[in-house]
Amino acid sequence: MARLVAVNVGLPQNIQWRGETVRTSIWKQPVRGRCAARRLNLEGDGQGDLAGHGGEHRAVMVYQIDSYRYWERTLGRSDFTFGQFSENFTVEGLPDNEVCIGDRYRVGSALFEVTQPRVTCYRSGIRMNDPRVPALLVAHHRPGFYLRVLEEGEVGAGDEIAKVADGPERFTVADIDALLYLPGHRPDQLQRALRIPALSTGWKGSFEALAAQEAGNVSAGGNPGLGRAAGPPPAWPGFRPLRAARIERESADVISLTLESQDGSPLPPALPGQFLVLRLRPAANAPALLRSYSLSGAPDAGTYRVSVKQELNGKGSTFLHTKVKGGDILEVSAPRGSFTLQPGEGPVVLLSAGIGATPLLAMLHALAASRSLREVWWLYGARNAAAHPFAGEARSLAALLPHIRSFVAYSGPGSGDRLGDDYDAPGRLSLELLQQMGVPRDADFYLCGPAAFLGSFAQGLRGWGVASGRLHREVFGPEEAVTPGISRPPAAPPHPPAGAPGPGPMVSFARSGLDVPWNPAYQSLLEFAEACDLQVKWSCRTGVCHTCECALIGGSVRYDPEPLEPPAQGNVLICCARPATEVGMDL
Repeated sequence: MARLVAVNVGLPQNIQWRGETVRTSIWKQPVRGRCAARRLNLEGDGQGDLAGHGGEHRAVMVYQIDSYRYWERTLGRSDFTFGQFSENFTVEGLPDNEVCIGDRYRVGSALFEVTQPRVTCYRSGIRMNDPRVPALLVAHHRPGFYLRVLEEGEVGAGDEIAKVADGPERFTVADIDALLYLPGHRPDQLQRALRIPALSTGWKGSFEALAAQEAGNVSAGGNPGLGRAAGPPPAWPGFRPLRAARIERESADVISLTLESQDGSPLPPALPGQFLVLRLRPAANAPALLRSYSLSGAPDAGTYRVSVKQELNGKGSTFLHTKVKGGDILEVSAPRGSFTLQPGEGPVVLLSAGIGATPLLAMLHALAASRSLREVWWLYGARNAAAHPFAGEARSLAALLPHIRSFVAYSGPGSGDRLGDDYDAPGRLSLELLQQMGVPRDADFYLCGPAAFLGSFAQGLRGWGVASGRLHREVFGPEEAVTPGISRPPAAPPHPPAGAPGPGPMVSFARSGLDVPWNPAYQSLLEFAEACDLQVKWSCRTGVCHTCECALIGGSVRYDPEPLEPPAQGNVLICCARPATEVGMDL
């Protein structure tokens, strides 16, 4: 019979790591005597990052003494103490390749149920003083697992662990872990996993995304169970020359460039909402600039249209507004991006402000081209008529849709702007306005606009009860950072790393408008981006979780270590990649 060897608890504390302050409770100490097992954790235990740890389905972490011995042999170490792997229960028995999701165990006077494998993150590498550990736990099929507390009670070292029920489907912890993190997501196994009632909600969502991909319901590569769908592979790698066929003024500060192939052949269709990247060369002896712009035209027109707002001190937008002429050749990436109009028959809300209208206009084109019978809401905010691009175009498209409601708000109407013709109301769009208009809460919401606009509406819509899966956002400029356990002051503007420029190939961060030569003193593109104060996303930092995955616009990279599963074609995992050539990324 299995036995509880040690009960370990720890409260959150601040530690120093690579110049950062990390809030974590990964250091745990054995408890003397009995310990109360409560619904959310053990008495005296806590979590520093509730987004990734803790909660009802992750109340108690379990790791095996046999795995301790395995890692001592594998890593050549003899310095482990109880709680070394951040576990609450150190146990004898209950190996990951035998324990199944849904198994139930009586320990002391408490009853527990197995809910999911451990989700490894960088903090396990900190605790072990070995950054490889998050990947090793998965690759060696020894992740450990979480329990939820079905009946509260007391536990203590030496207690027997008695199985009282088998989980349905008999799917082991090790196999469930491999099904998500390692290549080979068999559809039958995914369906088996989804039939397990005890499996936590987060893991079920990941398997649902994988199952949809395997069934061909979404055109995506990579692992959508670990991050948002990547979209189909780009139609061509890197950049190709396209001709600026037309340049048209849309408003006082917005122009549109229609791009066509040099031989006149149709360009591959884009998905409505995608973007492309232009590689601009303002001066012969200066580094190229990479700038990303959403497509604003009909996705299947055979040409690509991008609409560019003249930004104050914007090098890329200034070059396009003042130097590019009709007939000029530009270097252009293939369309890419996962912010795309999803198929379906339910209502669609296209909510934007300013130049944020561009990807939503492409969606409106797609809906109009198919004469969609869906309920569509076109909601747009601008300063006034002079700053209102695509006004006539949006009205013409709306006329082709039988179930559309359009509403335009001007925050500062001009003296000649006509209420009822140019705009529908003064002021700004708001959640209260949407509710008054009868916008359905079960619609798919597509949002694009300034950061404050996006943040306010996303928070408000979630508070109103809009499901997270129905809330889609496109961010112009850097996205919100994900740095688990680390609280940072407001980010400084992106800048080259301190010190002399590196001797390596040019690294271009297209979304941030920064182009910097690579310095091999950094271990990864992630570390390099952090040194530039870019907004980055990461969790494991070793190629497991795919949180850091982003589009690789051009160039090639080398991985060290190799990721457990490669990213989608045309993407890169920056946490374990170094540039092999000049590279451009959607960061």
